[in-house]
Amino acid sequence: MGQSDGWTDLADNFQMDWQFDSAVDGNLALMGKLNLEQSDEFTLGLAFGTTLHNAISTLFQSLNLPFPQQKQQYNEQWKRSRNDIKPLENISYDDGKLYHNSVSLLLAHEDKTYPGALIASLAIPWGEAKDDQDQGGYHLVWTRDMVSSVAGLVAAGETDTAVRSLIYLATSQQEDGGFAQNFWVNGEPYWTGIQLDEVAFPILLAWLLHQEKVPLNFDIYPMILRAAGYLIRRGPITQQERWEECSGYSPSTLACNIAALICAAQFARERGDEATAKFIEEYADFLESHIEDWTVTTEGTLVPGIKQHYIRIHPIDINNPQPNENPNQGTLFISSQPPGKPTEFPAKEIVDGGFLQLVRYGIRSPHDPIIVDSVKVIDAVLKVDTPVGPCWHRYNHDGYGQQEDGSPYTGWGKGQAWPLLTGERGHYELAVGGDVKTYIKAMEGFASDTCLLPEQVWDEADKPDVHLSLGQPTGSAMPLMWAHAEYIKLLRSTHDEQVFDFIPAVANRYLGERKQCKLLEIWKFNRQVNKIKKGHTLRIQALANFQLHWTQNNWQTTQDTPSNSTKLGVNFVDIPVSDQQRISFTFFWIDSNKWEDRNYTVAIY
Repeated sequence: MGQSDGWTDLADNFQMDWQFDSAVDGNLALMGKLNLEQSDEFTLGLAFGTTLHNAISTLFQSLNLPFPQQKQQYNEQWKRSRNDIKPLENISYDDGKLYHNSVSLLLAHEDKTYPGALIASLAIPWGEAKDDQDQGGYHLVWTRDMVSSVAGLVAAGETDTAVRSLIYLATSQQEDGGFAQNFWVNGEPYWTGIQLDEVAFPILLAWLLHQEKVPLNFDIYPMILRAAGYLIRRGPITQQERWEECSGYSPSTLACNIAALICAAQFARERGDEATAKFIEEYADFLESHIEDWTVTTEGTLVPGIKQHYIRIHPIDINNPQPNENPNQGTLFISSQPPGKPTEFPAKEIVDGGFLQLVRYGIRSPHDPIIVDSVKVIDAVLKVDTPVGPCWHRYNHDGYGQQEDGSPYTGWGKGQAWPLLTGERGHYELAVGGDVKTYIKAMEGFASDTCLLPEQVWDEADKPDVHLSLGQPTGSAMPLMWAHAEYIKLLRSTHDEQVFDFIPAVANRYLGERKQCKLLEIWKFNRQVNKIKKGHTLRIQALANFQLHWTQNNWQTTQDTPSNSTKLGVNFVDIPVSDQQRISFTFFWIDSNKWEDRNYTVAIY
């Protein structure tokens, strides 16, 4: 590409005819002729637009500026984006090469039409095996990936993008307070699963910016309140966890929800709404008090001598209002298994590193015995050693990856190791007081020559015939922004000697004396608990105004208690539990002037 003036080229050297080919799905076909008699240098301008006029207008605006000036402006724009970047290259082991490229990649993944919308990746995993009907790829917005991306930029010192993303999320929130599983940058949902962590992440982003004292010229509180209400109404079972496959009780989802609810309560308290803050905190206490009951097996078999450890997920159908909450029971279905291999496994024998989020946010100590044993389990079962350092699988029996012969994933395969999980494991190592050097160097080693971090790296012997090498990228998505953000946060965490995502308000509530925590058991229509411990409070929740008609002596005497309303779309009645044998109750729905057509009973033990 030469550097002569654009208008000279256009008038003298470049004769262009264009036509609109409506027969090819509305695409634009361009034809041009170059006159190279006077000079063999020319400037090529390429423009895109939603219409022919839009593209041509953009093209001529671009050609009006000489190439050197265009280049200078381009460089100046990128330099301005680096004005506040922290000098974290001193923590790296590649002189900041991956760090600076990671920042640039994250910035480049923000949409230009919808400011603040960051996609998960510009890549389509195993694109060579896809056709034009598979439009999604990773160029969609996942709130989990997007919040991780902009949090990585905040860790690097750049906050403007995160503010735009928070505004974008507020405008993309659904009417009921939730967020779609993923969506196009215009907000149109693509997949429609419900992932409770993706409803929690926007609250965590708002709190991060609040803690960083980033000024906002808009009111984010309505979005926070709607999202918190959604979590309380729809939880605690999630339809999908962070790997987007299974429903049930997920340690990582519970960690995100608890942390987000405590942050939402802090926002409410700062608004002077103590009643709302207390209600949200107490629901978070309910979740926190059940983490081990729901997600820790006591019958572990994966590592000799370790019977108690976190499992990947305790599978439960979200449509089952009376689930079996014993994590030693249940079968997990993994659909991505190769033909002829088992697809069902005891849930207690499937593990992942999602429980590390409990340490990341300050819900559990890194020295908690069950956490320590669970780390030993995932290191024994999921860890892979590569020439550049350790890496971890998502979970055992994962089928999302290259097929065993190295061919592309086409609905089944064998999951390979994920570099972002090296970052997560490194954060735990920092929290427990270990050396993080190995994890930083490993992530740098997993990057391609152009500093792109892949979703997965090959974790088996080299296969030169299909260009797969141990510890190097597979055909999965590359670059994956979640991995780049995790790397930046690991550098920042190491620099600060404190996990970047750690939330002091969460740790103060759950890692101290816990005097603020309420002993609470919650009954609601999507989780109809049938027993409660003495000394706890039974909270009965519903989504409409009601009067509770109840008895503690088998209907010999009864009480009628009007429900308390909240700003979260939830009404509730609290009943202290002491020496009763059981509590039976029914509802009178005030707005519809009708009785519930059945009684419910909760035993006391």
